[in-house]
Amino acid sequence: MEAGSGAARSGADRRLQLLSPCDPGRSSAIQMSGSRSEVGGRLGTTARAGMERWRDRLALVTGASGGIGAAVARALVQQGLKVVGCARTVGNIEELAAECKSAGYPGTLIPHRCDLSSEEDILSMFSAVRSQHSGVDICINNAGLARPDTLLSGSTSGWKDMFSVNVLALSICTREAYRSMKERKVDDGHIININSMSGHQVSPHSVIHFYSATKYAVTALTEGLRQELREAQTHIRATCISPEVVETQFAFKLHDKDPEKAAATYECIKCLKPEDVAEAVIYVLSTPPHVQIGDIQMRPTEQVI
Repeated sequence: MEAGSGAARSGADRRLQLLSPCDPGRSSAIQMSGSRSEVGGRLGTTARAGMERWRDRLALVTGASGGIGAAVARALVQQGLKVVGCARTVGNIEELAAECKSAGYPGTLIPHRCDLSSEEDILSMFSAVRSQHSGVDICINNAGLARPDTLLSGSTSGWKDMFSVNVLALSICTREAYRSMKERKVDDGHIININSMSGHQVSPHSVIHFYSATKYAVTALTEGLRQELREAQTHIRATCISPEVVETQFAFKLHDKDPEKAAATYECIKCLKPEDVAEAVIYVLSTPPHVQIGDIQMRPTEQVI
């Protein structure tokens, strides 16, 4: 797909742009678009109906240093939760935590440095959460990454990077969160996977085909988790939220050698914002315990496909 100004692109180019590989930015290194004061602003500080039961309980949000993860972390703090936000670098999370405290939000954001490509790091994080905060009641697997490695010529290292974070890290965090809930007899926990519409349809753009495969895995893992939770006779719920084009730094990471192409990803239509996905998370958590939301699929209204 060629980069160019919105006015100069042909109809065919615009159609390809609507099929762009842009997708929720979930790398731990991603910066939120817009100021942090804007993210989560629509949620306000008023407790959302159904969220009262989560007040003072603990949520883990992976990839919380920017994009969707930061928006979700902020929204949960606004609703009175203790939130452990993890990423490989925590400077942005520390800044967001200070802003949440200064704003007087009823919850607390706790930054935690964790390299999700390392199982040792993940297990150490859960151990720290256990010793310092009892355990996890909500696990939001938000972290993810994409590499522009095609199926015919992509690098094995790029494929491994995507699989390690998008599939293995998500599965390890899910397993450890369930163990945390089970050992404390928490029967109303919730595991939410921030998925993608790329986990429901294959784009014609070759640079995201392997990425799409990891997201199809997330779709299968979420439903498999739901079934296993039923077999275990728990009331812990499993949900995935699948957005399409979200305005974050995702495209700039994917097309790191072509910033014009990355910028064009977000120019042709009014994209979703990180706070749109955060509101979906709040909605899912606020539903009555007997309601199981399996998947929320989200697209910009102006997107064709």
